[in-house]
Amino acid sequence: MSFALRSIKYAALSCVGRFAVATAQLSSSTLHKQCSSTSAVMKFIQALMPLVFSTTAHAIPTGTLQERSTTICGQWDSVVTGTYTVYQDLWNEAEATSGSQCTTVKSDSDNSLVWSTSWSWEGASDQVKSYANAVVTMSSIKQISAISSIPTTWKWSYSGSSIVADVSYDMFTSSTATGASEYEIMIWLAALGGAGPISSTGSTVATPTIGGVAFKLYSGPNGDTTVYSFVAESEATSFSGDLKDFYTYLEDSFSFPSNQYLQSIGAGSEPFTGSDAIFTTSAYTCVVD
Repeated sequence: MSFALRSIKYAALSCVGRFAVATAQLSSSTLHKQCSSTSAVMKFIQALMPLVFSTTAHAIPTGTLQERSTTICGQWDSVVTGTYTVYQDLWNEAEATSGSQCTTVKSDSDNSLVWSTSWSWEGASDQVKSYANAVVTMSSIKQISAISSIPTTWKWSYSGSSIVADVSYDMFTSSTATGASEYEIMIWLAALGGAGPISSTGSTVATPTIGGVAFKLYSGPNGDTTVYSFVAESEATSFSGDLKDFYTYLEDSFSFPSNQYLQSIGAGSEPFTGSDAIFTTSAYTCVVD
């Protein structure tokens, strides 16, 4: 199978933009440390923002959802709604020869989020262009060992032409609550059009079944970050499970350190190329207990 491998290259402009966005939230020494890393810095900083917004009165997001739908199209636009923050996150759009993306947040009722992303991207077929995603707000950052469960449900659909993309959860952990990410755990519910994860060898390292879904597990480095990617063997368009189970599996089978701090949980889609694509989440929930 020919994989369009997920990019391990991140936008060079990130550090300048991150100081503008995150000055009020993180110390400059922390930002300098993260800027020097080759890990997934943009998604990591984005992932910390919901915790920041829950504790910092003067940090104002791009938009806050009211009664009607809210659409965002800017590179770093976001919408806060209930217990989630939805991000455009066009972190690698510069690699595209042409294209655009907009995200619409439709509702958040009883902690169930409805949203969609429309996009078209051409060029650099082996490069992810963005990660429109919903990040759950956590009241505090806990060690994996202190988390009892992470129940989640996700119903989604995709339409469009020649789509190469994944549909995935993306979680970051570190040995300290606000340190640079050390582990990235991705759970791919779909690998569309030949999209493939980061892998040292291109081969699976295990084939676990978790939450009733059969996965192929890949592993590889992304700079200083170790990435584990669980890729569903067939599309899981309606998923219900406990994300803590994936960490338990890694602890038991790959000696994953349970004293790592869970810093963020995102859920969305990483597009490589395609046209007239519409990624729709009809219901999404996630809670960290």
